[in-house]
Amino acid sequence: MPTWTLTAHELPLRFVWKISRNASAAKTNLLVHIEGHGHRARGEAAPNVRYEETPELLSEQFAALLAHGLASVDTLADLDALLTARPVAHALSFALESALVQWLAARAGQPVWQWLGVPAPAPAVPTAFSLPIMEAGEVAGFLRELDMARFELIKIKVNQAEGLELLREVARALPCHALLVDGNEAWPDADAVLLFLEQAAALPGLNLRFLEQPLPAAFADHYRYLKPRSTVPLLADESVTDTADFSEIAQQFHGVNVKLMKAGGYRRGIELLRQTRAYGLIPMLGCMVETSVGIAAALQISALADVHDLDGFLIVKDEPFGAVTESGGLLRLNS
Repeated sequence: MPTWTLTAHELPLRFVWKISRNASAAKTNLLVHIEGHGHRARGEAAPNVRYEETPELLSEQFAALLAHGLASVDTLADLDALLTARPVAHALSFALESALVQWLAARAGQPVWQWLGVPAPAPAVPTAFSLPIMEAGEVAGFLRELDMARFELIKIKVNQAEGLELLREVARALPCHALLVDGNEAWPDADAVLLFLEQAAALPGLNLRFLEQPLPAAFADHYRYLKPRSTVPLLADESVTDTADFSEIAQQFHGVNVKLMKAGGYRRGIELLRQTRAYGLIPMLGCMVETSVGIAAALQISALADVHDLDGFLIVKDEPFGAVTESGGLLRLNS
């Protein structure tokens, strides 16, 4: 039988990570380890406060799994049975499945993507890079200091009050650079979003490519009204976790940002990406603030997405694992 363990890692960040609903200077992520039969593997859990996940909760859930048979789990069927009997947070579910899949793939002598039955990832995968909410006067210096022009797509975290000013400063510093605005559910209604888009369109040098989750996930009627009127493609994030009615999602959005931490596992994440494409929507692969362990896991299925937002490890100060490197805005898996 394999040995399962969990370790917590306090991760100071390179800068204050501020989005519309919270701000933080550090994150605590958890790594699940599995070892046995001459192989070891690890999976990462990045707790998401949006879904009431905390490091403490995930640690308690892992301890409960150990007490109820995790030590004997060495197949996906075993893991599925255990998690059906004792459900856990999506982030922990993904860490467990990710570690187990990597361990099983290593035992089979296969790369993870091949073991999962998906196309091979590209040798170098372009990623977006995110600018957090900040004072408008800080934007130009931030863009220079982090050399953000090297990323072909820049993601801008906004709130309703200051979003337009952040866009103005980014467009001034990097005119015509492709931008993705992420509202994290900041706007109160569809008309407010349409007003924002109208005002943004008047900004000199602005190249707005996507708008991600501007309204709360519960506002389905507003999204159905907004979609045909939006001047840029709308991407779902918080509206899609591990479950989604894609016939409904297709009426609200033009694309879906799939995050493995929210999907709860590789297999569900793969299915969400395939469903996104099957419904004619733009498949995007995203992340939380993660180390390179989580990003390396996501890269294994990156060929299923058209847009990649896998910059979480670049936000971590002195990232400790080195499983992925970035150069020129491109990500590469390390051996």
